[in-house]
Amino acid sequence: MTHRTRTIKPQRAQAANFTFIDLFAGCGGLSLGLLVSGWEGLFAIEKSPDAFKTLRHNLVDEGSHNRGKPRIDWPDWLGKEHQEIRNFINTHRRRLRGLRGMINLVAGGPPCQGFSFAGRRSGSDPRNNLFKFHLEIVDLTRPELVLLENVQGIDTAFGIKEARKTKRRGRPRKSYASRIRDALREHGYRVQQELVKAADFGVPQLRPRYFTVGIRQDLFSSSAVPDFFEILRGIRIDFLKTRRLPVRRPVNVAEAISDLETVGKEIVMCCDPESPPGFKEIVYERPKSLYQKLMHGNVNGRIPNSLRLVNHRPETISRFKKIFRTCRKGVQLSDNDRERLGIKKTAIVPLSPDLPSHTLTTLPDDLLHYAEPRIHTVREYARLQSFPDWFEFRGKYTTGGDRRVKECPRYTQVGNAVPPLLAEVIGEALRELLYMAHYVSNTGRVCLDTRRRGKK
Repeated sequence: MTHRTRTIKPQRAQAANFTFIDLFAGCGGLSLGLLVSGWEGLFAIEKSPDAFKTLRHNLVDEGSHNRGKPRIDWPDWLGKEHQEIRNFINTHRRRLRGLRGMINLVAGGPPCQGFSFAGRRSGSDPRNNLFKFHLEIVDLTRPELVLLENVQGIDTAFGIKEARKTKRRGRPRKSYASRIRDALREHGYRVQQELVKAADFGVPQLRPRYFTVGIRQDLFSSSAVPDFFEILRGIRIDFLKTRRLPVRRPVNVAEAISDLETVGKEIVMCCDPESPPGFKEIVYERPKSLYQKLMHGNVNGRIPNSLRLVNHRPETISRFKKIFRTCRKGVQLSDNDRERLGIKKTAIVPLSPDLPSHTLTTLPDDLLHYAEPRIHTVREYARLQSFPDWFEFRGKYTTGGDRRVKECPRYTQVGNAVPPLLAEVIGEALRELLYMAHYVSNTGRVCLDTRRRGKK
């Protein structure tokens, strides 16, 4: 078996300043991970005022909660406010062209609701085509790398009925992942695509996500292009070991949130000024597991925000207790279970303490706490998504009815986010890819020691 020799010099890795912009940024999960991995953020674009409020609070403005944490170095020419991407491009087209040579990475996760098997998957959802604005900014700025994140369903072509809705009758059907690949190639990028499971990289949640990486053709013009996903797998073990996370199994739910249980805790009135009166929360004590210590970090005794407990009705609590007694944990309720229990909701999972969580959604009642008859708090949701405890969420906790299409409350912000821990390891792999490209430009050789890096 042959191995290629890795030739990236540590001093070059420390000296390099790679920059990114984040599109469809949500509350900032992808930006946070990239910042922690050493990237420098220039700005982030997000349409929702609720999600942008959280992103700005944590990753742009400085406060006591994020002092000493990496933040986006926001430009003077761009207002610190939520923006719709089409308007942003039209307003700043000339400025974006002027950023050529200054941006190494254009990253983002265009809305995924139209592709998701967990929702109302629809080929006619207008949000399906928002990736074109991502590519327009790529064309204007010409970054070395492009990163797009989306749900697994983006790689599945829509069916005949869906094709008719999109008026594509008689044409060969393509998945949107294929369309993105073809468009990036037309823009002058080599494209690599693969499904990545967040649970493989320390996130206590299965969360399979489809990643597209575009590598500008001139970066490796005289040699074979390294496989980004091989690099990602190659740094996995070192990444987990340095954070004292398990290598041979995923982090489970109990390891993620057992310190946030209500049993044995003092319960007080919720102190969140954005919460209506009448809600309660636990008095946080201390982390118990290595994962909890990683998430809690050095917050110096500060209470994590978004600990508010849900006020369930007695009949709801009774139904949850019955689910715990009669249904398997870690498995979605079957049709027979739902019929027997009189539950109309199609997707509900009582989590298992010994397994990673099912993929979080924007509906908090899709998942039940593994030990208590309730849904999770926003902070527990954030822990399952690998947001650190210093990261504070802003806005409403929930919303409903017609407001769901206009508002982005805290549960939705967390459920839509890229897990920061996954974004961090992806950021490290992207940096490695750029180090290789810059080394190749000087030597003409591509080198990666997959044996030393712990290839899975």
